[in-house]
Amino acid sequence: MTSRLDPDLEKILPLLPLRDAATLTPERARAELLALADSRKDVPLPELATAKDITVDGPAGPIAARLFATGKTPAPTIVYFHGGGWVAGDLFTHERQARTLAIEAEAVVLSVDYRRPPETPFPGAFEDCLAATRWVAANITKLGGDAARLAVAGDSAGGNLAAAVAQASRKGGPRLAAQLLIYPATDLAGNYGVASENAKFPSRQQNADGYFLTGDAMRFFVGHYLPQLKDGEDPRASPLRNADLAGLPRAVITTAEFDPLRDEGEAYANALKRAGIEVAYFREAGMVHGYFGMGAASPAADAARRRATAAFKAMLSA
Repeated sequence: MTSRLDPDLEKILPLLPLRDAATLTPERARAELLALADSRKDVPLPELATAKDITVDGPAGPIAARLFATGKTPAPTIVYFHGGGWVAGDLFTHERQARTLAIEAEAVVLSVDYRRPPETPFPGAFEDCLAATRWVAANITKLGGDAARLAVAGDSAGGNLAAAVAQASRKGGPRLAAQLLIYPATDLAGNYGVASENAKFPSRQQNADGYFLTGDAMRFFVGHYLPQLKDGEDPRASPLRNADLAGLPRAVITTAEFDPLRDEGEAYANALKRAGIEVAYFREAGMVHGYFGMGAASPAADAARRRATAAFKAMLSA
């Protein structure tokens, strides 16, 4: 059963970036996301006791990261991976979301500036995110965190990376307490361009155009992340393709009704449940992809974000 697109989001859709995906380039995608974040520069960022740039050890050298903390210690610690289709997005574009998560979850949040394609294709971003998570685990006391409450989180492409890191952490650590997957991409097989693969997830066709993230944009992004089509079968790229989901941390998973990624996110939530994993799943009516960053324009989007964050905080407090 469908509902109406949230009228407040409907008003801002024409103002959102990544339009005309047929002519999209990595440079334009990055510039447009930066411009969107910069358009809110006059709105003060949420205040925190700590907000500073650091570096963490990565497989190809130091990885830039940004640390946010409320000052309460020891606190749950969340390693956050930003969205932007792997290609775009960075510490600046997602700073407001990372700060808000730190405040609402009363947590230490480390936002990771992983390497991006096309300069560094798969599995570069995944390897950076896994290395950053392991670095945080090894340094958690110095960060003011609680080793028993380490989690990963991410939105969109970042949700994909968080899910993949959670799977990889079962072997070699660290032990994770929870994962927050915000409208994640979970099955990249076929790079969103193979009809038989797309048919498995009706939302890819139902919401292919008109709701900010488009099917064309997904093909653009995944085509840069996975230049080798066969990599879509790799669970590090497609967490839903992993045949063994046992032993994963508890999960909060959100999807948006008017999002091409809706059904694969829901499929992953159901797959985790079948594997015996505790899942809090929120399929948000009237929402579009990216709603976590649209709360200033839409009270409904703000409430939807708060629902997921509250559930995640509860998991980290249990």
